[in-house]
Amino acid sequence: MYPEATVDQSLLLLRLARPSWLADYSNNRFHFGKGSFIRYPDDPDDRSWQRYKDPTWTNINTTDTVDITNTINFDEPNKILQSCATPENGTWINFTWSSDPDLNDDNATYLLFLYFAELKRLPSNALRKFDILVDNATWKGSQSYTPKYLSAEVVKTMVQGSSQHAVSLAGTPDATLPPILNAFEIYSVKPMTEFATNDADAKAMMTIRTAYALKKNWMGDPCAPKSFAWDGLNCSYPSSGPASVTDLLLSSSRLAGEVHVSFGDLKSLKYLDLSNNSLSGSIPDFLAQMPSLTFLDLSSNNLSGWVPAALLEKSQNRSLVFRAENNPNLCNNGASTCKSGDKKRNKTIVIATVVPIALATLLFLAAFLIIRNMRNKRDRWMANNSRLSSPRDRPNIFENRQFSYKELKLITANFVQAIGRGGFGDVFLGYLENGNPVAVKMRSKTSSQGDKEFLAEAQHLGRVHHKNLVSLIGYCKDKKHLALVYEYMRGGNLEDRLRGESTTVTPLTWPQRLKIALDSAHGLEYLHKSCHPPLIHRDVKTGNILLSADLEAKIADFGLMKVFADQFRTHVTTKPVGTLGYLDPEYYNTHQLSEKSDVYSFGVVLLELITGQSPAVAISDTESVHIAQWVRQKLSEGDIASIADPRMGGMYNVNSVWKVAELALQCKEEPSRKRPTMTDLVLELKECLELEVSHALTDYCSSSVQSTTANISATSVDLHTADQGTDHPRQHAPIYLEQTVMASTSSVGPTPR
Repeated sequence: MYPEATVDQSLLLLRLARPSWLADYSNNRFHFGKGSFIRYPDDPDDRSWQRYKDPTWTNINTTDTVDITNTINFDEPNKILQSCATPENGTWINFTWSSDPDLNDDNATYLLFLYFAELKRLPSNALRKFDILVDNATWKGSQSYTPKYLSAEVVKTMVQGSSQHAVSLAGTPDATLPPILNAFEIYSVKPMTEFATNDADAKAMMTIRTAYALKKNWMGDPCAPKSFAWDGLNCSYPSSGPASVTDLLLSSSRLAGEVHVSFGDLKSLKYLDLSNNSLSGSIPDFLAQMPSLTFLDLSSNNLSGWVPAALLEKSQNRSLVFRAENNPNLCNNGASTCKSGDKKRNKTIVIATVVPIALATLLFLAAFLIIRNMRNKRDRWMANNSRLSSPRDRPNIFENRQFSYKELKLITANFVQAIGRGGFGDVFLGYLENGNPVAVKMRSKTSSQGDKEFLAEAQHLGRVHHKNLVSLIGYCKDKKHLALVYEYMRGGNLEDRLRGESTTVTPLTWPQRLKIALDSAHGLEYLHKSCHPPLIHRDVKTGNILLSADLEAKIADFGLMKVFADQFRTHVTTKPVGTLGYLDPEYYNTHQLSEKSDVYSFGVVLLELITGQSPAVAISDTESVHIAQWVRQKLSEGDIASIADPRMGGMYNVNSVWKVAELALQCKEEPSRKRPTMTDLVLELKECLELEVSHALTDYCSSSVQSTTANISATSVDLHTADQGTDHPRQHAPIYLEQTVMASTSSVGPTPR
C-alpha cells in the first residue's frame, strides 16, 4: 500500500510527543472523528486509527462520500476522511513529535503523511488557504494549499534528524477560514541491512514446504528478516552476501512420504532432524553427499531398505552423527545384517527381481532392432525420393534433439554465416539434414550470460508451445560448448524491419504493423495466462520479436524469463533485469516483478510500431527523450500525423493509429495496477485491426464503384474477348486486405498448447 516501503527500507510506526493531559497512544495513526478507535470495516485494511484530541480544536463532520482517487492508502471512502479538525479560535494547527529512542541517530529519517479533504461547500466569497510548515520550512517552497471539496489528497514529506519535530498549518493573510486536517500518519524509515536468503536455499525450503504441506509460519523469506526467520530454521548471516540455512529442525512435524530431494540442495546445512515423523521409502544417497552436514537424525520413521554405505562410513569415521533407530524395516540398523526373513523369502525376491529385468532386456533389444530397421528403410526411401526438396514436404524428425558440437559445425558449414548477435553470443544460419533452415545460437566465451541463462532458456522453451513463440528445435551441451537451435525466421527481427536496412526496401504498412502487434500480444498473453505457473518474459523489445517470411511475429529470447512460484501470486521480488528504454520504472525501483512489467515493455513496442522511432527519440543533436514522453506531448497538441512513421506514406486510418497510441500510453501508467492486461491488449488490438479492415474495405468499394461506372460507359467491350481473359483496366483490393481480414477474425485468447 505504501510505495515508500521497499526491499531496501521499511516503515515503522512511531509514538508522538504529546501534552501530559493526552491519553497514552499505542501508535502514530490519528483521525479526528467520533470514537476512540477506527479500524475494520471502516478501514478495509484493518489499520488502527486513534482519535487525536486537542481542547483548542473543534471538528467538522459529513456523511457525504469523499472521493479517494488522489490518495494512495485508502481503498474506499471511510469515516477517517469524513471528519476533520480545525482551530476553535485562531488560524493555526500545531503538533510535535520526538525522535524514536530506538534509532538514536542524527541521520534518522521520518515519513509524514497529512490527509486533507474539504467537507463544507464554501460560498464564493470564502477561502480556506494555508501554508504547511514542517520544522518551520514551508512545504514545496512558498506554495500554499487549498483543500478540495469532498476530494481527499495526501501530502507526503521526509523529515530528518533526531531532535523534536513540529508541524504547523498556518492560514494565509487572504484566507477567510482557518486550516483543517482530516488525518495524519508518521513513520520512522529504517534501512534494510539484512540480505535475503540465497536463491538455492530459498527455493529448496519453499519446495519442501509445498511437498509436505507444512502448516507453520513459513511465509516470506526463510531467513530474513532475522527476527522473523521460519520456525525450525537457523541461518548464518555473513557480513556481506545472502543468508544460508544451517539447521533444519522438523522433528514431530507430521512429515509423510519419501525424504524429498530438495533437502540435498541445502549446501550449507549442518544439522538435519527429521525424527518422529512418518517418512517412508529408502534413505536416499544424496544425504551422504551434502558437503556441510554433520548431524542427521532419521529415527522413529517408517524407512526401509539398506542404509547407504557412504552414510555408514561417515558415521564410523565420526564426520557425521547419524541416528536411524526405530525404523523396523531398515537394514543395517544397529546390526551388520538385514532382518529381512529366511532364505526362501530371499530366493523369491531374487526371482521376482531377475525375471522382469531379463524380460525388459529382451524387449529393449527387440525394439532397438525394429527401430534401426525402420530408420534404414526411411533413409533409403528419402534417398530414392529426392524430389521432396521442399521443407514442407519433409517430416521434421529432428525436433527437440540433442546436438553434438561436431553436428553443429556440419549443419552451419563451420559457422560461416552469422545472422545476428545477442547477450548470449553469435547466431548462425544452418540447415538440418532434411533441408530445413535453423538458427544456431552459440554461447561465446565472453558472453555476459552463462550456464544459468542458457539452461533457463532451454527449460522454458521446452515447456511452452504457441504459434507466436519461437520454437526450440534442439540444444547442444557438449563439454564447454553451449548452443540452442531454433526455427529460422526469414523475416529477421522487428527492430531491423522498422529502422534497419531492410525498411528502405520494404517498409511495413500500418495493417502489417497491427498484425505484428496482435501476434506478439497473443504470445505474451499465453505466457501470462495459459502457463501454469505463469511466466514473465522480462525482456520484451522489438529486437526480440522475430518475423517469418509472411510477417508472422513470434516472441524470442527467453534467457531472462522468470517463473512465478504459483499461479496465484501477483508479483515476485527479484533483481531488475532487461533493456534500458523498455524496463518498467516501477519494477526497477521496487524490485517487484509482475506481468504488468511485460505490459510496460510491450507499450514501448507499440509506440515503435507507430512512429518507427527507437525508445530514445532525439529532439536535438545533444538531447533525447523517451518515446512515451515525446508521443504524449504530440498527442496533447492533437498532432497524430507528426508521430506516424513517414515510411507508411500516410496510408492508415487516423482513428486506428490514435487508438493504438492511447493504448500504448496506458501500458505505461503508474502504478502498474492501472495498466491493461495482455488479454485486454489482445481485444483492443483486434478492434484496431477491424477498424483498419473497415477503412480498407470502404476505400476499395469506393474505387470499385468508380471503376464499374467507367466500364458501363465503355460500350465497346468485347465480352467474348473478356471471357478469354484479355487484360483490361480494373481496380484491385490492396494486397494486405486478405491478411488483415484473416487477422481480425482470429480467435481471442491464448492458443491451446
